[in-house]
Amino acid sequence: MARWFRFLIAILIGAGLGLAYGWFVQPVRPIDITPDTLRIDYKTDYVLMIAEAYEVDKDSALAARRLAILGEAPPQALVDQAIEFARKVGYSEPDISRMQALQASLQALSLSDTTPPP
Repeated sequence: MARWFRFLIAILIGAGLGLAYGWFVQPVRPIDITPDTLRIDYKTDYVLMIAEAYEVDKDSALAARRLAILGEAPPQALVDQAIEFARKVGYSEPDISRMQALQASLQALSLSDTTPPP
């Protein structure tokens, strides 16, 4: 019995020391990293999530704002890159179709922005 008790005490002391070291001696320091530093596979997943959201709400302007956090490139270029990568790695056809629908809506949005009012 005393052997198990000493073992449990040692485990508790070790866990306590580990937590104290992590919290006080060398705590995690948050670093501000922007989403434009993501790898292309994560960017493609993000574009797919935006395409799925667009499929529900049909708001091209909102989708363009959501895509803007991925960098300085125009939203259409980001979607083009995502579609190209998705085809290369074998995303499903419904997912690629969603991204193509988003791409078409962004093209229509950009055309409506550049067309002067009558």
